[in-house]
Amino acid sequence: MATLIHTLADHSNDVNYCAFSSSCLATCSLDKTIRVYSLNNFTELPYSPLKGHTYAVHCCCFSPSGHVLASCSTDGTTMVWDTRDGRMLAVLEQPSGSPVRVCRFSPESTYLVSGAADGSVVLWNMQSLKLYRSGNVKDGSLVACAFSPNGNFFVTGSSCGDLTIWDDKMRCLYNEKAHDLGVTCCDISSQLISDGEHGFRYFQMASCGQDNQIKLWLILFADFLGVELKYKCTLNGHSAPVLACAFSYDGQMLVSGSVDKCVIIYETSTGNTLHTLSQHTRYVTTCAFAPCSPLLATGSMDKTVNIWQFDLKQPRAGNTVENESKVAVEDWSEDDVSAWLCAQDLADFVGLFKMNNIDGKELLNLTKESLTNELKIESLGLRSKVLQKIEELRMKMISVSVTIPDEFLCPITRELMKDPVIAADGYSYEKEAMENWIRNKRQSSPMTNLPLHSLMLTPNRTLKMAISRWLETQQK
Repeated sequence: MATLIHTLADHSNDVNYCAFSSSCLATCSLDKTIRVYSLNNFTELPYSPLKGHTYAVHCCCFSPSGHVLASCSTDGTTMVWDTRDGRMLAVLEQPSGSPVRVCRFSPESTYLVSGAADGSVVLWNMQSLKLYRSGNVKDGSLVACAFSPNGNFFVTGSSCGDLTIWDDKMRCLYNEKAHDLGVTCCDISSQLISDGEHGFRYFQMASCGQDNQIKLWLILFADFLGVELKYKCTLNGHSAPVLACAFSYDGQMLVSGSVDKCVIIYETSTGNTLHTLSQHTRYVTTCAFAPCSPLLATGSMDKTVNIWQFDLKQPRAGNTVENESKVAVEDWSEDDVSAWLCAQDLADFVGLFKMNNIDGKELLNLTKESLTNELKIESLGLRSKVLQKIEELRMKMISVSVTIPDEFLCPITRELMKDPVIAADGYSYEKEAMENWIRNKRQSSPMTNLPLHSLMLTPNRTLKMAISRWLETQQK
């Protein structure tokens, strides 16, 4: 059951788009602003609203890490913002100066696509913040865009009804007339579809248009076959043009919003309607699922954004961070790995890991080399974050499966120490735990409750080496 839990009514004009990161929701409007909210309590962040565009803001999107937000406008620019403090990082001007209708980050934040009303498509290098490649669709305005989960290609949709597939070098690979009266939106699911007969695996895409229809497509991208786009089916239910569509992060649901003021949630595998939501009083212009929580945002020309909560099908009953130990990591399914990624604030990797069939055993065997060469994670920072989380998972497995010597456990957290320090009371603690203890104005010993005559913490290298040697024996 979908439940309306919050309504945001801060924009003074039509809401054009909304987008989630793992911790925030961004919305943009004809009122020239972008607003950013915390998902904890839906309060607006201190630096919001973001102001800089001189005309209507049509689209906004987060980078995979959530640290960068892009927005594009009728003013012919795509602006890049730091989501940690609201600083404007760059103003990317469409070479033609045409109104920019859509923007999207590639899965690894290597590129940002901007598409404009004159049909121009620009691929921006996000490291240099410079134009990398550009192209043009055959006819019409460019109004929709979606990247494949692996970043090998992206799809654009135009007002003349075409879907065009491009590779990461901006070469046009395929073109298909999809909606007679014009495409309005498209999205690619992170869930791959298998073809048992031929052994191929397809990307699943949804598109919607002015013809009142939502169409599902299968995209095969293979070096030896090129690109193949197959029509799968049409989802019915709307009585007017469909303006927005989006998959849930696990690909099990598809949501759409329409001129008929309704939001419809479909089950992707069957095409059945799960929910019809009709609280908006004007056209529904945008809809988006949160990446790792059961939340849906819908925006409208009624100037509001509604936040809905509903029950997602869990990959495995009881599979939460707190209950990780109940199912051996080696026995995790691909869905269990997806749930773990979301819990570790790594939801943007769900599609990539699913596409590469990463289950629990594969997860534990990932290395710096495999993340670079096989999964093609180019960012050193993101690779390091994934490896750190996997190492924490390995250590947690060890703590569950064997008895850890008591002297290796932090007296505060009762967890295996990674960076032990000696406090003034002579006892050793995990550095971060003891720093937090002191930061909370506790100036007494956690062990004796007597005052600490000094707050200095000295690294216990001997204990750290002993823990390291013990871990090596456990991993053999």
